[in-house]
Amino acid sequence: GAHIDPRMDRLTTSLQNALAESQSIALGKDHNAIDTAHVLLALFEQTDSSVKDVLRRCGANVSQLEQALRRALDDMPQVSSPDGNLQLAPELGRLLNLADKAAQKRGDQYVASEIFLLVALEDKGASGKVFKDAGLTKEKVEQAITDLRGGESVNDANAEDSRQALSKYCVDLTERAEAGKLDPVIGRDEEIRRTVQVLPDLRPR
Repeated sequence: GAHIDPRMDRLTTSLQNALAESQSIALGKDHNAIDTAHVLLALFEQTDSSVKDVLRRCGANVSQLEQALRRALDDMPQVSSPDGNLQLAPELGRLLNLADKAAQKRGDQYVASEIFLLVALEDKGASGKVFKDAGLTKEKVEQAITDLRGGESVNDANAEDSRQALSKYCVDLTERAEAGKLDPVIGRDEEIRRTVQVLPDLRPR
């Protein structure tokens, strides 16, 4: 199988899960190496990753980006007789090093998904091109990360999960309100009925 180096314990749980999942994506597509695009797609498929959040803050069309990544993966060469051996693409190894460095620079104890996204903009292969075509810049992403974090550093391996749990409630409400799906206040029927009964009594006699 793929040998992912000892840095694993420096990654947030979300990013660790994405790396594990990227291995499955590569195997399923008969690729012989895990590359940036595999990891990014795995992050896109996660519910608790900060990547989509950051991209939305940049004004990017997340589903278009995801489709472009999938196309890039489909264009990668397939191994005719896959033996289950996977390499870590040198480019992905380089980006993981850069992510480690960028995280330390921000005072993070763990490397979070959004930092991987930031360095993935420098990918020399298909992923980098997908981001460039979408008009994503380092400045935009860095600003979005700063907004997302609200001045906090990542000092906990589960930082993304707790952050997402918080924003999920806000996002769900906003999304549902936009979709016109917000239920009228539930469970208040009784109170409303009582108020309605009281109202006629308030009319000036």
